[in-house]
Amino acid sequence: MEQWSSRTGFILAAIGSAVGIGNIWRFSSVLGQNGGGAYLVPYLIAVFFCTLPLMILEFSMGRYFRGTVVSSFRAVRPQFRIIGWLLCGVVFLVLAYYLVITGWTLGYFFFSISGDMVSFNTFTNGWLPVIFFAVTAAVTGAVVSRGIRAGIERLSMFLIPATIGILIILALYGLTLPGFSQAMAFLFTPDFAVLTDPMLWSAAFGQAFFSLSVGTGILLTYGAHISSEQGIPVSSLIVTCADVAVALLAGIVIFPIVFSFGLLPTLGAELAFTTLPQAFAIMPFGWLIAAAFFLMLFFAALTSAVSMLEVSVAAVSESISWSRVRTSALLTGIVFIAGLPSALSYSAPGLRICGIRVLDFMDETIGTLGLPVTALLLAVVFTWFISRDILAGEIGHGMARIVYPICKFAIPVVLLLTTAARLVSGLDYPGMRILPGSKFIGTLMQAEGILLIIAIILMIILAVCWLRACPLAERFRTGK
Repeated sequence: MEQWSSRTGFILAAIGSAVGIGNIWRFSSVLGQNGGGAYLVPYLIAVFFCTLPLMILEFSMGRYFRGTVVSSFRAVRPQFRIIGWLLCGVVFLVLAYYLVITGWTLGYFFFSISGDMVSFNTFTNGWLPVIFFAVTAAVTGAVVSRGIRAGIERLSMFLIPATIGILIILALYGLTLPGFSQAMAFLFTPDFAVLTDPMLWSAAFGQAFFSLSVGTGILLTYGAHISSEQGIPVSSLIVTCADVAVALLAGIVIFPIVFSFGLLPTLGAELAFTTLPQAFAIMPFGWLIAAAFFLMLFFAALTSAVSMLEVSVAAVSESISWSRVRTSALLTGIVFIAGLPSALSYSAPGLRICGIRVLDFMDETIGTLGLPVTALLLAVVFTWFISRDILAGEIGHGMARIVYPICKFAIPVVLLLTTAARLVSGLDYPGMRILPGSKFIGTLMQAEGILLIIAIILMIILAVCWLRACPLAERFRTGK
């Protein structure tokens, strides 16, 4: 199996999978809607006491089994293979609408360098969102088709330093703005009185899991290519700290602009494509700042998209013995078809389900509820059904004594409680959403939607398994 060419290459690829829209756009939005610095307390607790141990577990299981999400689950119990495919299906559907948002960042980059600050409503009333979605899907597929070293690692070696460099330059620019002091007070001064709000904790834990890409099979897939000599706990800590640092840098970039130009920090996801462009339009050299901001956002989103596609490409390629290039081409075409309804919902047709934009529906179901389900399944399977000694063989007995019980007991409880809090409350909680102008679809439709989508995924998986066992399908697959 192909391995990362270096420790640095692996760490940058892992940072690329973690650093994305969740760090730059969503983190600032959720923080702004949850009292600023007060939100950092539960967020940092969630990151270092829950998501970091799960990251260590996921990397370790990937290296131990040296396989894909599907083959690793199958190695634990043959019947768990379907769980591996379920994880692939959920991540694939998230990717389908994530690429639409990635296309928006690319579109706004081109608008910025042309000096044309197009409003979000104007942008989504035409066909450009579909075109940019197609471009980002093609680029993502092309990178994955080149493999671990020549594709994913090479991209990450360039884009992650570039992303961090742009963030630092923008943060230095923020130092010159009149609202910098007010922004830093908002960002780093906690109001401990709001820490009694359970929804604040739910939002923080949800953001931590979403931001670090844990529990989805991405890190397990990447872990399969780690060399035996590399220390997983140290690498995981580096990735986690880098992820948090990027999120804080994003806040240092965004909030000085917000306070300097009289914007509201509680506007949430609308900041990125609706409000900030208005500020860019009136600031000196605003087109240049806007171009740098949206280019950085595109770089971060692209590396995350590549990691999501890799999960399915690796699993399908191994399962049907196709080449990486052929599998990547097939799945890129399928993800375009799967994401097209979401792209059409934020373009001229305005495609809707029961009055709800398709992309909003996908995010409120698969994004909000599907990802906690996958994280729960991964944590349970790789702790309740395997010995702690296996984990200890990868990270040492001392570290395993800490990581194993956290992943076995604490993380499942946290995931169940935070997800239940969102569903039982029945409240419209904007801090949990990603999309600009999206509307809460209601917990009943959320639950029904996620059950329906998971049922469809399982039926597709069973149909594919049946076809693989069919002699006629085997002849078609092999071309004989």
